[in-house]
Amino acid sequence: QVQLVESGGGLVQPGGSLRLSCAASGRAFGSYAMGWFRQAPGKGREYVALINWTSGRAYYADSVKGRFTISRDVAKFTVTLQMNSLKVEDTAVYYCAADDNSGSIPSGRVSDYDYWGQGTQVTVSS
Repeated sequence: QVQLVESGGGLVQPGGSLRLSCAASGRAFGSYAMGWFRQAPGKGREYVALINWTSGRAYYADSVKGRFTISRDVAKFTVTLQMNSLKVEDTAVYYCAADDNSGSIPSGRVSDYDYWGQGTQVTVSS
């Protein structure tokens, strides 16, 4: 089995930056898709950034494109989300997730992901 643990959340002012990290354990990643999802109070969980583990190709939701960057370190089995130019609307619990049966293009559907971290709170406020 795979365990995922997020870290790096916190309080930041609008326009600021945060970097989230996701540490994976249990087995090496080979044919996985990894994703960062977020959920604000009273709203559904949505993807913000996805990455093909093998190729490193990244995909972003329109709401974060140009501001967020997802990357992975294959040797360390970690995934990061660099968040710049943060907005109040980015406030949410952020979750790291892994899909162990991914196609070449990662899925943005919550139901396609097999493993989830516990979540880390990101609050953007002045």
